[in-house]
Amino acid sequence: MSEIVKYDEIEEKIIVLRDIPVILDSEVAYLYGVETREVNQAVKNNPNKFPNRGYVFELDNEEWANLKSKILTSSWGGKNKLPKAFTEKGLYMLATTLNLAAIKIKHTVKRSKKNATKFSCTLK
Repeated sequence: MSEIVKYDEIEEKIIVLRDIPVILDSEVAYLYGVETREVNQAVKNNPNKFPNRGYVFELDNEEWANLKSKILTSSWGGKNKLPKAFTEKGLYMLATTLNLAAIKIKHTVKRSKKNATKFSCTLK
């Protein structure tokens, strides 16, 4: 990741699922400058670093369908697997797992987390 990520760019990617502010795997991949498959492979290959839903969890079918109907504007491309949702702790752990400079987005993510309650795409 060679560019500094702007606060607004991260904030607009935060959604609330299961009462937790998260960012979906494809958005995390974009922010970190890697492919989504690399993000998911890092989680799969390092289960000890992502021990519970406090770090990352997979959306269920209902959450994914509801999310697509609320915020995604296109169904083009589709996903073969249900997406994963990363919490703040999960983002930091993923950055260290991928050997990225987590410090570049650390403060921006914290600032965004404080404003996460403003988002209207909460799924229950």
